[in-house]
Amino acid sequence: MRTYIIDGNNFSDIEGFYCEIDRIMTKGINFKTGHNLNAFRDILSGGLGCHELDEPFVIKWLHYEKSRADLGDSAMLAILDNIADHDNCDCKLEIYR
Repeated sequence: MRTYIIDGNNFSDIEGFYCEIDRIMTKGINFKTGHNLNAFRDILSGGLGCHELDEPFVIKWLHYEKSRADLGDSAMLAILDNIADHDNCDCKLEIYR
């Protein structure tokens, strides 16, 4: 199963989070993704160069507590809800503190 590693040490704000997602979950696209939750849902669905539509994958989030402190509880809840609600594929989240 494909694994994506989000490293909280690579960003300190929501814009940095979206840049990290673009870096690890998109490849070879000729447009910039929107840096918002709607675009994040689209990226989770697949078809943007790194995994196919509905392909199962795992997200490993390193330094999660740093991300939570940097982004705040409401942003983290929105991100985690999008991952949890992603019903088009088997997306698992592993948190590393």
